Amino acid sequence: MKTKTSTINLNKENLLKFLRQEKRPLGATDLTKGFCLYKQDRRKLETLIKDMLKEGSIIRLKNKRFGIPREMNLVTGILSCTKSGNGFVIPDKERERDIFIPSRFIKNAFHGDKVIARIEHTFRGRKEGKIIKVIERKTHNVVGFIKKHKNIFYLVPEDERIPHHFIVMEGKKNKTLDEGDFAAARITRFPEEGKDAECDVIKVFKNLDNAKSISQFVTYKYSLPLRFKKITSEDLQHLNSFVSLDARRDLRTKGFVTIDGEFAKDFDDAVYIEKTAQGFTLFVSIADVSHYVNVGSLLDKEAYERGTSVYFPASVIPMLPKELSNGICSLNPGEDRYTVTAEMDYNKKGDLLDTSFYTSVIRSAKRLTYTKVEDAIVKRDEHSRQEIEDMLNKLEHMGELAMLLREKRERRGNLDFDLPEPEVVLDMEGGIKSILRAERLFSHRIIEEFMIAANEAVADFISRKNIPLMYRIHERPEESKLRDFEKLLDALGIERKKDPKDSYSLQTILKRVEKTEYEFLVNRVLLRSMKQAKYSVFNKGHFGLASKSYIHFTSPIRRYPDLICHRILKSIIDEGYSYSEAELERMANHLSEKERLAMEVERETEDRIRVLFMKDKTGDVYEGIISHITSYGFFVELFDVFVEGIVLLSELYDDYYHFEEEKFRLIGRRTKKVYRIGDKVKIKVEMANVEKNQLHFALAR
Repeated sequence: MKTKTSTINLNKENLLKFLRQEKRPLGATDLTKGFCLYKQDRRKLETLIKDMLKEGSIIRLKNKRFGIPREMNLVTGILSCTKSGNGFVIPDKERERDIFIPSRFIKNAFHGDKVIARIEHTFRGRKEGKIIKVIERKTHNVVGFIKKHKNIFYLVPEDERIPHHFIVMEGKKNKTLDEGDFAAARITRFPEEGKDAECDVIKVFKNLDNAKSISQFVTYKYSLPLRFKKITSEDLQHLNSFVSLDARRDLRTKGFVTIDGEFAKDFDDAVYIEKTAQGFTLFVSIADVSHYVNVGSLLDKEAYERGTSVYFPASVIPMLPKELSNGICSLNPGEDRYTVTAEMDYNKKGDLLDTSFYTSVIRSAKRLTYTKVEDAIVKRDEHSRQEIEDMLNKLEHMGELAMLLREKRERRGNLDFDLPEPEVVLDMEGGIKSILRAERLFSHRIIEEFMIAANEAVADFISRKNIPLMYRIHERPEESKLRDFEKLLDALGIERKKDPKDSYSLQTILKRVEKTEYEFLVNRVLLRSMKQAKYSVFNKGHFGLASKSYIHFTSPIRRYPDLICHRILKSIIDEGYSYSEAELERMANHLSEKERLAMEVERETEDRIRVLFMKDKTGDVYEGIISHITSYGFFVELFDVFVEGIVLLSELYDDYYHFEEEKFRLIGRRTKKVYRIGDKVKIKVEMANVEKNQLHFALAR
């Protein structure tokens, strides 16, 4: 006897379509009848509803009916809170503006939670609303200071965006707790009506006194995974590390090299170049992670959940287990590896003539570092040149092509913010030896140009096939931000084209202030005016790169969007997995969120390490430059060490200072003394508190 099954394909798209057609909330019985489901199909409906409730595409009403949030003036998104207690809901749906949530309407939601908000009213284009429901908690741990009242311990979060205190439940850790301890805890109950929030202490930090303890603390704070799930690790046992050619192109005789930092352990990309009669042929081969990580596997699910690798000084929380990231996927020298190759032909002017994409096998000839390449082809150090003599000619050709590509990107309006990044130098015991400005070398630019070229070539190839794709987009700045920037240029007397809205006009301004006293100020303010890049199914181009179409293709070991791109590309050139636009839209939201989290983690780690480095330097005097101004003071970036602290307005005793936001300055009401971004000042270190992440300066007299 045959089992009866429904003739209608029961999936998310069809369920939403049915709800829209009915134009009203429906119960489970209505949906069962509407889809003509048999008894054995109802479990599938329940699972689908559960998944859709979790992602917020439908909402359950009090009468147990299900509706579409937008039809009820509701918006699903991520709550982002400020220290003032207010917040914003960043909608899942693209092209929708953020919704302002006053603190009194946030209720029991936390910063980072996925929520449903009701839009209460709109004023001058700004939507304001209230949180209706928390769909998914993103905060699982909380860190802060232990306090004691009578015989009860409670934890006060150090993050001002969490306004609740947590009662510490009785346990083994309680016996060693002292008032004032700095601790990490697992949230066991979120605040509810009439019930206090509760937690279990899982780690006590007596001191944040080295880079390792700070990294560990931040890991707990942001609920990052400490290890891979056991079931995921078991999935690794089925992987076959044997490399065979099959239908792949054999590129093992070509002299591919990897060029990375000194301490890199996972090598995503290898490059090779040939000089031709026309110009150059560039090969960019990327680790074929998709060969080992199958769609829907346990390994794939955990990689997607992590979204990206998170980097700390001297350690990393990888997206993939080290057996893959440092092992069979990493393009280690002298070892055969599966890759996906972008082959690009250029003429002598750097114009792209032709591209081809294919699966391949390569064998990296050498693992080079940026410093080694710089010493050889830029500084022309004789010892370095002798060390890599057999590939010196190829590296110089790479430098030649990279210069051509860079010049072409500049002509189309690429914005190159050459602002320094911090480099933490650790001693043998993990202590902080120094914090330097990381030097941007020409060898960095070679790899940057080649990766950008490969990303653009793949994006153009796939988009011309009209196949859904996850783009890397960077939208143009908001008009209001650019108007503020223009006011700054007017105040500084910097000539410019009227209404500089395109990237080429902004690039011209950056070039105009290059090596002038205003270079730091103009670069910083323009960078703060930019929107953050993100992932999207809608191709809006990349404003900063002046690129019409851009994706992430070159780092699948550490970024999940690159893995998605590989699967889509392979579905065209070989065998791979094609995604629907609805799938990609959902994944783009998640992966953009994971990227923002990783950036926040890495930024906070750097900030606390800077504070720790200055802890024993209280009273010391340094010179620096004003890097940012607020209504409560100004930040100073030091010259000798790459550290930034704040001079509070309350520490300026000689006058009452007024904050002129449009002119990016503070001005004394009586003395008319001005403090402006870019001004050089001499400061004294007043206070460095690692636990509170505070570094205070005072002006040196």
